Amino acid sequence: MSSTLLRTVPALRGALRAGAVVKPAAALASTSFVRGKATLPDLSYDYGALEPHISGKIMELHHKKHHQTYVSGLNSALEAIAEAESKGDFTKAASVAPLLNFHGGGHLNHSLFWENLAPASRDGGGEPDGALKKAITEDFGSFESFTKQMNTALAGIQGSGWAWLVKDKTSGTLGLVTRANQDPVAGSLAPLLGIDAWEHAYYLQYENRKAEYFQAIWNVINWKTVASRFEKA
Repeated sequence: MSSTLLRTVPALRGALRAGAVVKPAAALASTSFVRGKATLPDLSYDYGALEPHISGKIMELHHKKHHQTYVSGLNSALEAIAEAESKGDFTKAASVAPLLNFHGGGHLNHSLFWENLAPASRDGGGEPDGALKKAITEDFGSFESFTKQMNTALAGIQGSGWAWLVKDKTSGTLGLVTRANQDPVAGSLAPLLGIDAWEHAYYLQYENRKAEYFQAIWNVINWKTVASRFEKA
């Protein structure tokens, strides 16, 4: 099993047994579990609330269809691994590991992503303030420089993936990282803000003009949520 999986599996399984909210090292997003099953989290805003920057149709498909697929895949993978382990078939358990990493990461990443967003009329857009703004200025030069660097990182993703603003839990400094597919941020890095660069996040509205999506999403970033993660990391 991969090192990421070894960190993620115990946290997910322990939460499933307790019926609790999952906050493993892989992410800080709140991910819901009911009666031992991962569940699709509710949004705190309507699907159309982020328009014109992100269309209601995209949000509905992204949340109800794509995220639900990760939830279902995560539950299926956990069940398959538990069954294989109960039979002592660790080869079978290991063969399911990539599915657990993919669907578990998809669930964690998207749960955080929804919390990163807010309507422009309700905490979305603008710039951060306080300690987060100070840290961004210190580590990136300015907020404008940070957004440019983030957009460059997003544009550089080949295929599907994510770009993240992260905090190094050892040094306390901020940085940018990218992850392929649904690989989660883990280890000494705490994910503060993730932007989804998969085509399903923008194609219905922006088609092949993904750079326009990367520019538009800054109008609906919930900096209060990002600041809260920064302070707790």
